[in-house]
Amino acid sequence: MKKFLALAMAACMALSMVACSGSSSSSAATDSSASGASSAATETTKTIKVGMVTDVGGVNDKSFNQTSWEGLSTLAEENDAVEVSYLESRTDADYTANIETFMDEGYDLIICVGYMLADATRAAAEANPDQLFAIIDDSTIDLPNVACLMFSQAEASYLVGLVAGMTTESNIVGYVQGMYSDSMNQFGCGYIAGVKAANPDCQVLQFNANSFADASIGSTAANDMYTKGADVIYHAAGGTGNGVIENCATNGIYAIGVDTDQASLAPETVITSAMKRVDVAAQDISLAVLNGEFKSGVHLYDLSNGGVDLAPTRDLLSEEIIEAVEQAKADIMAGTITVPSTPAELDESLGQEGVFTITE
Repeated sequence: MKKFLALAMAACMALSMVACSGSSSSSAATDSSASGASSAATETTKTIKVGMVTDVGGVNDKSFNQTSWEGLSTLAEENDAVEVSYLESRTDADYTANIETFMDEGYDLIICVGYMLADATRAAAEANPDQLFAIIDDSTIDLPNVACLMFSQAEASYLVGLVAGMTTESNIVGYVQGMYSDSMNQFGCGYIAGVKAANPDCQVLQFNANSFADASIGSTAANDMYTKGADVIYHAAGGTGNGVIENCATNGIYAIGVDTDQASLAPETVITSAMKRVDVAAQDISLAVLNGEFKSGVHLYDLSNGGVDLAPTRDLLSEEIIEAVEQAKADIMAGTITVPSTPAELDESLGQEGVFTITE
């Protein structure tokens, strides 16, 4: 009987210890789970989706659409918190539909590339005040949910104008513009001012392509300028400008690219390019949204902040030309040189009337 009681008591004690042990283990597991959840919450970072809508030039225009997309792609590769995508616009009828697609899919920021998207962007922003937008090359939208990414393209064009004026041997150079608008006219006005500053007697042939996506028009325009004696041609025409470069290469004259460093398209032909860092601007506004620092209004990129410049490829430029360009950059930033950005300002700076001949 005593042995039985002793065994019973031992069994009770063992059960008690197991129960206590199980309770302790359960408690520890609960604490660990809570700690893990807290840690995961701490490590979780905000993520955003950025959608880019191209103009009719398409994402492979080798110009500002492509450069904008390359900037976003690089950002997404380097930052897991940013997801990016693009939609191409084949015609202007696609602008609104593409914007609406990104809104329907819950994108945090929609970047519209080019002033041609201004009307569609404005309408969407007004109707959807909680949706954030950015537009490149347009400053007409004054809404709290729209950032206007602007560039001093007249400054960059002035620099390549100096190059053209110092390079030409025929004293005739050309300029092909994609379309007439206040924004686009800045390219031509800056370019002509630069040409005339370097070479007052130089003639500047001008052509309005009325397209950013027709290389054949660019080629025809360049060929016509070539037959009239032009030996350097600058384009500000997106995909249309690819035809300008191709024709210059065929005819053995020099071309000047735009928006991005286009030397790779024809290394022996493209002597320089007027760069606009649309890639950096697209990255900047995306990171601002990610960090909760989005600001509406105009964001200006110019020589002083590296937003525009001469392309880094300068193999075909003489030291004299490079030195002249660097001096001009310093003078522009110091205010010694004021670059005209409208036809009226260009006329005033040159003391002539009707210098800029491109019209709507």
